[in-house]
Amino acid sequence: MNYLVCILSAFALSLALTAALLPLLRKLKAGQYILSYVKQHASKSGTPTMGGLAFVAAIIAASFIFCGFGDNKINLTMSITAGFAVVGFLDDFLKIRRKENEGLKPYQKIVFQLAIAVIAAVYCYVNGITAVKIPFGGGLEYDIGWVIIPLVIFVFIATVNCVNLTDGLDGLAGGVSAAYLASLGAMLAVTGAGGGLVAFAGVGALAAFLIFNTGKASVFMGDTGSLALGGLISCLSVFSGNVLYIPAIGIMFVLSGISVIIQVIYYKRTKRRVFLMAPVHHHFQMKGYSESKISYVYFIITSLVGIICIIFV
Repeated sequence: MNYLVCILSAFALSLALTAALLPLLRKLKAGQYILSYVKQHASKSGTPTMGGLAFVAAIIAASFIFCGFGDNKINLTMSITAGFAVVGFLDDFLKIRRKENEGLKPYQKIVFQLAIAVIAAVYCYVNGITAVKIPFGGGLEYDIGWVIIPLVIFVFIATVNCVNLTDGLDGLAGGVSAAYLASLGAMLAVTGAGGGLVAFAGVGALAAFLIFNTGKASVFMGDTGSLALGGLISCLSVFSGNVLYIPAIGIMFVLSGISVIIQVIYYKRTKRRVFLMAPVHHHFQMKGYSESKISYVYFIITSLVGIICIIFV
């Protein structure tokens, strides 16, 4: 019952905050600048961005309301989620201020992300959170000791950026993240591990935000939201020992990241492209599939993989 109340509370908070934030963003002319070569998105130029502020605030508020302030893992999870949201906000703010689709420099983003990831990695090692659960292993886990440090750093950087890359179509990153958090929340609830309420708070908050973010979107989450979601997903997965489930349940995030890597490497070697455009969801869009259909398929695949993971947890 607590899980359901948490979802509904986060939903209500996110709905109210997004509805209140939207006119403010319009008034401040905090619109998204669209890259010129993404012709299908030309009509979206000027759509308010930084909407992630609303659902991030709702997740943090609901998490503390239902979990209190006594759990260090949850406190750090909220701090890291907020930290990534700040990095994303700076990126979005600079894009708006400069009136172009370039905010923080790539090296600046990596430095900020790396600093936060190191904090999470050291916390895991110092507090003995070094055992990782083996997917589909029936509860089997393996203590990797100090290797947790480089693993956590890699996972945070990879996950945050893959979620960010997935945020390219209306409702895509929000829908996939909601499916991921719902699956992970169910796994945590079934196994009795902590963090389930936080995951479900994320589900409720994103469900409300998607009302405004599905086609045609009236607001984008921006890097403010996508980086924060990557941080939240990383924290909940890593701190619960479910780090190896990220590439499974988060297969569509992985697909976004891998498609970009393949495209870049292949183009540099041959001056030809594997995909019409990367990340791969833009390839499907250029092939004629609608944004809503692509987002729906991504959501369904994530949900199905999540269900399989829950069954064999």
